[in-house]
Order: sequence, then C-alpha cells, then structure tokens
Amino acid sequence: MRDASELYRLTPDAASVPEGLHLVAGLTGFADAGGAVGQFTEYLLGTMNHVVVAEFDADLLLDYRSRRPIIYFDEDHLTDYQPPALRVHLARDELGQPFLMLAGFEPDFRWEQFSRALLDLVERFGVAGTTWVHSIPMPVPHTRAIGVTVSGNREDLTSAMSVWRPHTQVPANALHLVEYRLTEQGSPTVGFILLIPHYLADTEYPAAAISALESVSAATGLIFPTDRLREANREFVSKIDAQVAENGELAKLVGTLEERHDSYMAGTTLRSPLTDEDGELPTADEIAAELEKFLAFKRRNDGEPPLTP
Repeated sequence: MRDASELYRLTPDAASVPEGLHLVAGLTGFADAGGAVGQFTEYLLGTMNHVVVAEFDADLLLDYRSRRPIIYFDEDHLTDYQPPALRVHLARDELGQPFLMLAGFEPDFRWEQFSRALLDLVERFGVAGTTWVHSIPMPVPHTRAIGVTVSGNREDLTSAMSVWRPHTQVPANALHLVEYRLTEQGSPTVGFILLIPHYLADTEYPAAAISALESVSAATGLIFPTDRLREANREFVSKIDAQVAENGELAKLVGTLEERHDSYMAGTTLRSPLTDEDGELPTADEIAAELEKFLAFKRRNDGEPPLTP
C-alpha cells in the first residue's frame, strides 16, 4: 500500500494551524451544475484572507489529457502557464474565524490514496468536522429556493435541510469516498448536494454559489459575505425571467416544474432551519441576544492579524 503522504507537501504555514477547525471542501471537474463549486471556491479564495498549508502533487493525481491546463500564446511566444492546483488553505471568515479549505481539481487517479492522505491531514490538524459541497441538475424551477440533499453523519442537518432522500446508485466523486471513509472512522462529516434547475446547469448560476455558502454556514457557523453574489443573482434571474416571459413553451415548462415542486414540498416533513426543535420561531429577545453575541465576537476579532507568512 502506497504511503499517502507522498501525495502532498506541507508548507511552513502548516505549523500555525490551530486544532479544532472546520474543513470545508469543494472540488471541480465532475457535474458542477450551475458552476456551484467553481463559483463557491473562487469566491471564497477571492474574498477571504488565506494562506496555503498543504499542496497535493498534480502530476500524480491529474489526467492532463482530459483536463488540459491553460497556457497563453502571445504573438510568437508562450506566457503565463497556469498549472492546476489542489490545495488546503488556512482562511478566515468575515468575523475572523479560522477554517481550513480544500479547493482545486478533483483527482483522476489514486482515490484511495488521496482519501487516506486527506484523512491524515484531518487527524494532523485535529479537524472538528468536514463539510463539502457538490451540485447536480434536477427538474426544479429557478423560481423556488435551491434545495439540497444532505449526506454524512450530521443527523441535525439531514433532518433540518435534506429535501430529497433517494434510494439510488449514483456516479461517485472523490469527496464521496472521503465522506465514506470519514464516516467509517466516526469523524463528523456532511455533504451538501445542491439541486440545480436542469435548464441552468451549464451556466454560472449565482444562486448556486449562494446556496453553497449558506449550506456551509449552517454546518459550521462560519459567516461569509454574499452581497456581491446576491446582486449578480438578481441581474441573472431578471434576464432569465425576461426570456421565460417571451417564450411560451419555456413558461409552460417552468409552470409545470413549479407545480411539481410545490406539491412535493407540501408533503415533506422538512423542518425549517429558522425554527427550533419544537417548530417554534425564535423570539425577539432571543434574536437580540444572538445579535449581541455576533457583535461582541466581531468587536473581539476586528484586530485579528492577517493570515500571511
């Protein structure tokens, strides 16, 4: 059995990773409906302060012929080669809370070895729980909130958030295997599969990224800025609505999907994440108390040093 540690190298910043952080993961390369994972990871790495603490060896894990990297041709010479990367980052959310993030390409090779390597890192860093996101196309309308199917061993999240619980066989991705191995050893793990309107699966649908961020927040308590994504989504949806209004067949399709969606949701026992275990909404005093805790935490972390070497 190959040594899992040969797949990655730790950077000097790995020594500064505190124990008990959440690991958040999203890998691109397979069935990324609505560009959910690509947008999710790009948005976080573009807005969060972060440093790399571990990097996987692309030459051992990637089939370059199936996913060729980009190199730029400038008139008569080549410039700016961008090698593919699969890295673990130490990042901070909007409140300064640290977390780990695995982002990059999904491995083509050595899945078992990759899973052992990631489990080794989970143990090395004393990870509190692993949360990952994925997305698939579904016959659902864009006029309704994006639903999720939740897997893993976080029963609190499956009972509160999972709208579709099928008994079926599906093509696996690498993080399915990681979740399976984490569950075998009893480590907290949860996967969110976002159910994206099939007619928007090949687009970059901003609502998909927002749903990914909200799902991760629900699992980890991390807070992420979403204002820019929400503005982009309003513009995107207005364009889709205009196209639907001008196309009778498309309008009929969306209407049918709405009826099926609403009929299905009317029969579900899904509990709203806004309610408590008894189905009651929080009181004004409880909301005020949570807000005070939020502001106190933010004040304590306003002077948090950046994550730079």
